[in-house]
Amino acid sequence: MTIITVNAPTGRLGLEQRRELAETLTDAVLVPEVGQPAPAARAGFQVHFVERRRDMMAIGGRLLSDAGQELDVMVIDIAVMDAAWQADVRAQVIEGALAALAAACGLETPSPTWWVNFRVIDEGSWGSSGGVLSVLPLLDSGVFTEERVKAVRAALGT
Repeated sequence: MTIITVNAPTGRLGLEQRRELAETLTDAVLVPEVGQPAPAARAGFQVHFVERRRDMMAIGGRLLSDAGQELDVMVIDIAVMDAAWQADVRAQVIEGALAALAAACGLETPSPTWWVNFRVIDEGSWGSSGGVLSVLPLLDSGVFTEERVKAVRAALGT
C-alpha cells in the first residue's frame, strides 16, 4: 500500500501531466518496493494531486504570489508500508520520483525547489477494508521478487 501526494500550485500540472505522473510515480515506487514492474501490485498504489493557490504556498519566507512566477515549488509526499527501505532503495525512489516529475514537466533536470518526503508507516499503523494491514501477507502474493521477500523479512525480523 502506497500513497503518493503531489502538492503543486494551482494550474501547474495539466491533465496530461497528471495522467503521466499517475503512472510514472507509481512505477518509481512500485519497482523498488517489489523488485519488478508487477501489474497485480498496481492496485495498492494511489496518487493524489493537491493544488494550492500561490498565496497558500511560500518559500524563503515569501508567498509564491508575491515572489513571481520564477519560483516553481512542488512537494511529493510518499507514504509506504514498513518493509525493506534501506538508504539505497529510498534514494532510488526519491530520484525516480524527481525524474518522473521533471519528465512530465518537460525539463531535463528537476528544479531545486521540488522536494520529496519519503515516509515509512510503521507496521500495524496502516488500515483499510475495516482493519489493520500488514505487508507480511502480501509477500506470498507473487508480486515481490524472491530477493525483495528476503529483504523485507530481514528488515521486519520475520
